[in-house]
Amino acid sequence: MLLTLIGMAAVTYLPRLVPLLALSGKQLPAPIVAWLRHVPGAVLAAMLVPAILIKDGRLSIGLDNLFFWAAIPTFIAAVLSKNLFIPVIVGVMVVITARLLGLGM
Repeated sequence: MLLTLIGMAAVTYLPRLVPLLALSGKQLPAPIVAWLRHVPGAVLAAMLVPAILIKDGRLSIGLDNLFFWAAIPTFIAAVLSKNLFIPVIVGVMVVITARLLGLGM
């Protein structure tokens, strides 16, 4: 059990620790820094887009895909508010309201 925990810790922390140690105290070139700023958004999009657009293994942008339709006002709220809290509230409220009305999934 202990070896398993040590192995899990190693594969979790080594990929994070090695670049941190290798790059600490070094100035990265501006293009790399600019590119790295886009990584969180790209990762978030890579996780969210399939969850929103794929239902039962198929592309679904029909009226029966509640999450697709809830994503639209949520995205608008995110763009307009530039806040993390407001879009979450909007998305949750849209899904709750649609489910209470018997719409969507």
